[in-house]
Amino acid sequence: MEQRRRHTRTRKRKQCMIYSVISAFILFILGIGSVFLFSYLQGPPSLTSQQNTVLYSADEEVIGVKHGNQSRYWVPLDEVSPDLKQAFLTTEDDEFYDHFGFDFTRIFAAVGKNIVNMDKVEGASTITQQYARNLFLTHEKSWSRKIKEALYALRLEMFYDKDKILEGYLNTIYFGHGNYGVEAASRFYFDKHANELTVAEAAMLAGIPKGPTYYSPIRHPENAKDRQETILRLMAKKGDITQNELDKALQEKLAFAEEDEREGKQIAPYFQDAVMNEASQLLRISRKELKTGGYKIYTTLNKDMQKSLKQTAEQEIDEASKIQVGALSLDPKTGGIQALLGGRDFEESQYNRALQAKRMAGSTFKPFLYYGALENGATPATPLESEPTKFKLANGKVYAPTNYNNYYANDEITLAQALALSDNIYAVKTHMYYQPETLVENARKFGIQSELPAVPALALGSASVSVLEMARGYGMLANGGKAVHPHTITKITDSSGTVLYKRDKPSAKQVLDPNTSFVLTDLMTGMFDTSLNDYSRVTGAAIKDQLTREYAGKTGSTDKDSWMIGFSPQVVTAVWTGYDNNKDITKVEEYRYARNIWADHMETIHKDLPEREFKPPEGVTAVAMDPHTGKLAHSGCDDRRVTYFLEGTEPKNYCTVHVPNPEETDENKQRKKDGRSIWDWIGF
Repeated sequence: MEQRRRHTRTRKRKQCMIYSVISAFILFILGIGSVFLFSYLQGPPSLTSQQNTVLYSADEEVIGVKHGNQSRYWVPLDEVSPDLKQAFLTTEDDEFYDHFGFDFTRIFAAVGKNIVNMDKVEGASTITQQYARNLFLTHEKSWSRKIKEALYALRLEMFYDKDKILEGYLNTIYFGHGNYGVEAASRFYFDKHANELTVAEAAMLAGIPKGPTYYSPIRHPENAKDRQETILRLMAKKGDITQNELDKALQEKLAFAEEDEREGKQIAPYFQDAVMNEASQLLRISRKELKTGGYKIYTTLNKDMQKSLKQTAEQEIDEASKIQVGALSLDPKTGGIQALLGGRDFEESQYNRALQAKRMAGSTFKPFLYYGALENGATPATPLESEPTKFKLANGKVYAPTNYNNYYANDEITLAQALALSDNIYAVKTHMYYQPETLVENARKFGIQSELPAVPALALGSASVSVLEMARGYGMLANGGKAVHPHTITKITDSSGTVLYKRDKPSAKQVLDPNTSFVLTDLMTGMFDTSLNDYSRVTGAAIKDQLTREYAGKTGSTDKDSWMIGFSPQVVTAVWTGYDNNKDITKVEEYRYARNIWADHMETIHKDLPEREFKPPEGVTAVAMDPHTGKLAHSGCDDRRVTYFLEGTEPKNYCTVHVPNPEETDENKQRKKDGRSIWDWIGF
C-alpha cells in the first residue's frame, strides 16, 4: 500500500514537472511571440540621424560643410569602398548576412566570460545591435540597455533588408574627433571619399571604432598601426584579400590629411554665413536644426569671382591698416550674389559689413537724385551755376555745401559734367529744386529701404545705407530698370535629394523707366571718359588706364567712408572701406582702396566674360554734345562727347565756341590766354 502511494506521488511529481516544462515552454513561446508582436506593432524605426549640411557653389562644387559638434555625412552603400565594407564585416560581424540580428553563439560565449569574471568584460553585439545603439541608445554597460538594444535590433531586422542596415551602421559609427560615419572619417583622416580608399586605408578606419581615442592614428599612431595590421591579417586569413594584397597593404605608407584639410577649407565664410541665415528663413527652422539636418544648399557663389574679390582686397589694403572692407558682386539680371566680403578676417570678426553695416553713402547716392531729375524734365545738357552757394532753409538755418578741395567752375556746367566731376553744388541745387521728398521717393524705387531723412544733405549721401542696398539699386540701372532681388540660394534639398525650395525665375517687373535708366547709365560712364579735353578731374581718372571695358559707376566719400560702385551689363560690384569705430580716414591712400579694389576686381572677372556694351533702347537719341555748353558739337570740338538723350529732348543748336575761326568772346580769349580748359575751372 505504501509502495503504491509512493508510486502515485512519483507519478504526480513527474506529471507536474512535465506540465511545468510544457507551461514554461508555452509561456516562453508566448513571450517570444509577444516580443515579436510588440516589435512588429511598433513599426519600422526611423533610420534618420543628425547629418552634415553641405553648401555648393553655382557650379555645384562644395564650398563648405556645416554641422554641430559632430560631423556626419550619409552615403549610399554602393558609394562605400568594398574593402571598407568587408573590413567591418570581418572584424565586427562575419555572420551578419546569416543571422536575424543576434549571434547566439557569441552571446553565450560572452555571457560565460562575464559570469566568470563577475563583470561585463566582453560584448557580443552584432552590427544590427550596434546600429540600434548608435541610433537610439547610450553606450552604458547595463543589462537594461542590452534589452532595449535587442528590441530595436529586432525591429530593424523585421522591417529593413541587410544592405540597408549595413548602410545605416556604416553611416552612424563613431570614428573619433567628432566624426560619425565612414564618409566623414574618410574625409577627415585621408581627405578622400569613402569609395576611394585603399585596402590599407580601409583597415585603418575599420580599427578606430573599437576605441576612437586609443586607436586614433592622429593621437596614437602606433596603436592604430597595430590594430590595422591585425585586421589586415584577419582579412587574409578569412580569404577576403590575397596574400599579395596583404603584403602590399602592410607596406603601404598612409598619407593622412594635413590639419587644414582635416578642418575643411571653407570658401567665402561671410557668404556662407549669409546663406545659413537665408536658408533658416526659407525653411523656417533654427540654424542649429539647419546645421544638422543633412540639407544640400545650392548657392549663387561664383568661386572665381570670390577668389578675385578676396585676393584684390588683400593686395590693395595695407596689412598693417585697421581699415575694414565690405564688398559684393551680383548678377543684375538674377539678383544672385556672386561674391561677398563682409570684412578682412571672419575668424576675427563675423560682423558682415556688406550686409549688416550701414554707412553714409556720399556721392554714390547722386544717381538716384539725377534719375528723378531726368524723369522730371532735366537733360544731360541742363546747365546750373557751380559756385559757392548758401541755401536758406525753411527753419531759418543756412546750409552751405562745398565741392571737393573747394574746386568750383564759377560758371554754368551741365548735368553731364556735374555727374562726371561729382559737383556738390549742382547736386544740392537740383535736389532743392525738385524737393527733398522726391529723392526719397526715387531712392525707394531703387530698393533703398534704410531711413532717408528728406533734408538738403541727402543729395550728397548723408543717409546711412548698406553695401547690399546700393548694389541692388545700381543693378536696376544695369538691367534696364527691372526689379532686383538679391539672394544667395537657388535650391535646397534634403539628404535624399527631395527639393524643399527652388528659387523662381528672376522677376521681369519693370520698376524704372528703361529710357531714363539708360540715359543715366550713359552719364555714369562719364567718370571714366577720356574723350574730354582734360579729364584729370573726372572721378574715375586714377583707375581709367586699368580698364579695358565700358563701365558705368560712381565714387563717393565722406570723412569716414570711401565708396566705389560700378557695373557692366553683366556684373555690379560695390565696395566700401572705412573704420568700424567711425574714425576719420586721414590718409590719401586709404581713400583710394575702394576704387582700386573695384577696378582690379572688375577687370579680373571680366576676362572670361563676353564683351558687351550698354544697349540703347528705342526711346533714346545719341548726339555729339559739347559737355560744357550742352549744345551740339562740331567735329572740331575737342570736348565733344556722344551723349544720349530721351528722344525729343536732345539739343538742337550747335556750339559756337569751337567753330573754326569763330568770333571769340572775351571769356574765350581769357581762357586761351590762361591756357586752361573749363575742367580746370570746375575742379573735383
